[in-house]
Amino acid sequence: MLAFDFGTRKIGVAVGNTLVRVAHPLTTIDAEANAARFAAIDALVAEWAPGALVVGRPLDGDGSEHAMTEHAERFARRLEARFGLPVARVDERFTTRAAATRLSEAGVRGRARDAALDEVAAQLILQSWFDEPKPGTTTPS
Repeated sequence: MLAFDFGTRKIGVAVGNTLVRVAHPLTTIDAEANAARFAAIDALVAEWAPGALVVGRPLDGDGSEHAMTEHAERFARRLEARFGLPVARVDERFTTRAAATRLSEAGVRGRARDAALDEVAAQLILQSWFDEPKPGTTTPS
């Protein structure tokens, strides 16, 4: 699985395996031009050969949509069309804040924190997808 924390300038990317169900930060794509973004994503999809993708769905704190919600949805649709893979959407409320807290607690500050923020947010998005019960599955007691 590859997961994306979509932004208009940067896209955080995380990777995880559906067997162990653990997400890891992978990289941040820092480009505004769609051609450069998708060239980087093409390379990641070729390298990791995911069976599905996950895109964070930005929402306001109350769950309502805003301008970035449609941008992220358009990005998810482009991924579906380009790679022919299923693309799950995951509520990403507060993931950037949680990623910043996690990095601060780990002692990561300044430029290193800024560089890792989006990929850690993508990690949290993917981990949320792994942790969410799926229809037709049972949870061990």
